[in-house]
Amino acid sequence: MVVSIHDVAPATADETARWCADADALGIPVSLLVIPGPWRGMALAEHADYAGVLRARAEHGDELVLHGWCHQAGAEGRAVRRAVGRAVARGAAEFAALDEQQAGRRLTDAKAVLAALGLQTAGFTPPGWLASPAAERALARAGFRYTTDHFGVKDLRGSRAARARRGFALSHRPGGTGERLGAAVMKAGAAWATRRRGLVRVALHPDDLHRPGLRDDTLRAIEGALKAGARATTYGAVLDAAAS
Repeated sequence: MVVSIHDVAPATADETARWCADADALGIPVSLLVIPGPWRGMALAEHADYAGVLRARAEHGDELVLHGWCHQAGAEGRAVRRAVGRAVARGAAEFAALDEQQAGRRLTDAKAVLAALGLQTAGFTPPGWLASPAAERALARAGFRYTTDHFGVKDLRGSRAARARRGFALSHRPGGTGERLGAAVMKAGAAWATRRRGLVRVALHPDDLHRPGLRDDTLRAIEGALKAGARATTYGAVLDAAAS
C-alpha cells in the first residue's frame, strides 16, 4: 500500500503536517508529492525553512516525489487534451498537453529549485495523474526513474519502460455531488485491492481536511487495509520490489 500526500507546498504546510501526523500515528511512511513552483501565492524557493521540514520527513523514511512545477494547466498543447485535463483534474492537469520541450523546461526549473534546497527525488506524479506521451519522454530524458498515473506506477528506465505495478489511485473529490460516493469507493476499493494482494494506492489532498468526515473515512480505509495484511511502503520501494 502506498499512501501519498499530494500538493505539498508552503501554502499547504498545515494540512500536510496534519496528514503526516496521522501517518506517523499509524506507523506508516508516505510519498510526499511536492510542488516547487508558485502555487496559491507562495513558492518553495522563498521558504527555505519549509524545505527543512521536507528534508526531515525524508530522513524519517518518507519519499519526496515531484508533483509538477506550478500545478496549473496553461494554454499549451492540443485542445482535446486540455479539455480532458479540465474535466478530470479541474484545471490542475499541468502536464496533460505539453510537448517535450515545454515539459522539459518545467522539469528543469523544478529540479533546480529542489537541488538548491538540498532536496532529491527520482519520481514524478503529474498533477491530476495526467501526462502527455511527450511529457513522459521529457521525464525520461531528465533522468526520472518513474512516473505514476491513475492506474499504476511506470518505470521510465531504458528498456524497462513499462508499467511496473498496476493499482488504481483512490482519492476523494471534496465539495462535489459525488463526495460521499467517492468516500465509499475509497473504502471498498482499498479492501478489494488488499484481498487480491494487489497494490493499494490512497491519495490524500489538503482540501480533504476541509470537508467534515473525509479524514475519518480515509483513516478507516487505511486502517482496514493494514489490518487485512497490506504493507505500507513508498512508490520507490514498489518499483524496487517489481524489479527484483
